[in-house]
Amino acid sequence: MALQALRMALSRRSIGPGLVHHSDRGVQYASRDYTDLLQSQGIQISMSRKGNPWDNAACESFIKTLKYEEVYRSEYRDLAEARASIGQFLERIYNRKRLHSALGYVPPAEFEAHLAARKNQEAATRRLSL
Repeated sequence: MALQALRMALSRRSIGPGLVHHSDRGVQYASRDYTDLLQSQGIQISMSRKGNPWDNAACESFIKTLKYEEVYRSEYRDLAEARASIGQFLERIYNRKRLHSALGYVPPAEFEAHLAARKNQEAATRRLSL
């Protein structure tokens, strides 16, 4: 399931140099298929140290949010419905509406749009100065 979620995430997002995938030491994240996919995309792999959950505080916060704002409030008929509902929550609420303190209190989609616009502006400025 983790490998499927990773494939879905990679298919929906544009990734750039320097992306780090941080996880705990779970077998699903250490499997050859999972790590090979990360490496094939140029993603740096980072795992928390044994017995040290604070290494992964941002991810732990995300999982808590997902559980309290979506999973615990829903009753799913089956796994397919759970996947669809969680996917909708992530795309519609978490990424587009929910404010994130680490991103200056803007949603991730807005943060990424501002970042892309800034990069485009910097590229245009470089072209004009040539």
